[in-house]
Amino acid sequence: MTAPTFDLGAQTRIVARLADGVTDAQLSAATPCPDLAVRNLLGHLTGLAVAFRDAARKDLGVTTDTSPEAAVPDIGPGWREELPKVLDELADAWRDPAAWTGMTRAGGVDLPGEVAAAVVADELVIHGWDLARATGQRYEPDPAALQASYDMLFAAAEDSDRGDGIFGPVVPVPDEAPLLDRAVGLSGRDPGWKP
Repeated sequence: MTAPTFDLGAQTRIVARLADGVTDAQLSAATPCPDLAVRNLLGHLTGLAVAFRDAARKDLGVTTDTSPEAAVPDIGPGWREELPKVLDELADAWRDPAAWTGMTRAGGVDLPGEVAAAVVADELVIHGWDLARATGQRYEPDPAALQASYDMLFAAAEDSDRGDGIFGPVVPVPDEAPLLDRAVGLSGRDPGWKP
């Protein structure tokens, strides 16, 4: 059985802290994600936490089969309680070594468990940056999750003969830039983005 190579708990707590710092007035603010306001980004984070929690548990169904592009996500009235809860469940689910083995599914895509773990680490790191930038909060991602995110994004960009990353064209960032800036650039975002 494959042992987990990193724990998502630190990064899920960081994302939960950022979400807790969002004011109601900021819910309609723009984010680095095209066409998503803060409320939609929070809805996306909630949905991906549920989907990847279920992917870790190999509890495949509607939550793991639905593409993230199927609809614009939004938050419900209880999002302030729901998001930290599902983030905790997500981290706990990925602590089980069985989550890292065999095949699973997320976003309607079948993938190996250890790849799904890297994908969710990337989602949490990059969308944590999105949320922090959009709401003016300080952000330092968990180093292990950041490294997993960078490694996955770098490999995806290297595999592309068009210079595209997973989320769009790579934004060039100097090699000596901080690792977070390089990951953000590989995700197709400008590390200097401001609202």
